Amino acid sequence: MSEKINYQRRRFLATAAMTIATTQLGIFGSAKAQSSKTKPAVVSMMKQGTNISFGSLKQIDAGVLNVGYAEAGSANGRPVILLHGWPYDIHSYIDVAPLLASAGYRVIVPYLRGYGMTRFLSSETLRNGQQSAIAADIIALMDALKIEKAILAGFDWGARTANIIAALWPERCKALVSVSGYLIGNPEANKTPLPPQAELEWWYQFYFATERGRVGYEKYRHDFNKLIWQLASPQWHFDDATFECSATSFNNPDYVGIVIHNYRWRLGLAKGESKYDEIEKRLAAAPAITVPTITLEGDANGAPHPDSSTYAKKFSGKYAHRIVKGGIGHNLPQEASREFAKAVIEVDGY
Repeated sequence: MSEKINYQRRRFLATAAMTIATTQLGIFGSAKAQSSKTKPAVVSMMKQGTNISFGSLKQIDAGVLNVGYAEAGSANGRPVILLHGWPYDIHSYIDVAPLLASAGYRVIVPYLRGYGMTRFLSSETLRNGQQSAIAADIIALMDALKIEKAILAGFDWGARTANIIAALWPERCKALVSVSGYLIGNPEANKTPLPPQAELEWWYQFYFATERGRVGYEKYRHDFNKLIWQLASPQWHFDDATFECSATSFNNPDYVGIVIHNYRWRLGLAKGESKYDEIEKRLAAAPAITVPTITLEGDANGAPHPDSSTYAKKFSGKYAHRIVKGGIGHNLPQEASREFAKAVIEVDGY
C-alpha cells in the first residue's frame, strides 16, 4: 500500500512540476486547443544562452562503448534522450536540458561515438560511422541505464538516429522530435546523382571521400567545423566561447575516423559491419514511423535538408510540423531552445 501511495505522490509531483514549467514555456493547453494564429507569451525566468556547463558528467559501459553523458532532472522523471549532430556535441542542448528538467523529465544527453568523453571499449572495434551502428549505441545506452522507453529528440545525425529507433524499435520510443524530419538514409539510393545545386550543398561529402580530405580534416578540424557552423546557421551570431565549448569534443581520438567513415559509407565508398546488414536492409525500405512525432525546421537552415512535403507521409502516427522563425539555422536546439523544449513537452502529450 505504501509503495502505491509513494508512486502516486511522485506522479502527482511530477505532473505539478510539468504544469508549472509548461506554463513558463508558454504552453497553456493542448495543440488542438491553441489557435494556429496564437503566439502565447513566453514568461520563462530562464534566459537562453546563459548556461555554459552541464556540471559533472557521467560515464557508463554500453555495448561497444564507454559513453560519456550529461544528465539533468529527477531520476524518477519521464526519460528524454537528446541526440546531437555533426559537427556539434551535447552543448547543443545546454539550455534545453534545464528547461525539460524543470518540467519533471529525466534528461539524458550522450556524446555520440567519436565525440567528447565517449570511448570504444576495445581497440579492435571498427571505427564505424554508419547509421545503424549509432542507433544500436543508443539502444545499448538505454539498456545500460535501464530505460525501457524514452522520448527521443535530435537534429542532424541525432535526428537520423532517433528516426531509426522510432521506426525499427517503436516499443523503445514513446514519442519523437526530429529536426528536418525523416532522415533515414540508403547508400544505394545515394549513388543517384542530384542536380548540380544540390550537389554543391554536399561539397564536404566529396572532400571527405578523398585521402586529401581526410588529412585536411584531421589537420583543420577546428576551423573546418567552425565554417560548417557558419554556413549551416548563417544568421546565428555565435561567439567564440560558444563554439569552443563544443570544439573540445572534436579532440576525441576516434572523431575524424568516425566522421570520414560516416560520409564515405553513405556514398557506398566504405563498407559497414556485417552484423548490421539486416538492420540496413530494413532501413533501405524507408519504414514508416508510427510513434507520435513533431518535426521542426528553422527558417534559416543553411545545411542540406529535405522539404517537409517530401517526408510528411512517412509519419503515420499523430504528427505535426513546425517552422521555427527568427533566423533559426541548423543547430535548432541551441538557437531556439525554448521552441525545442516546447516541442518535446507537446509531443509527450500526444
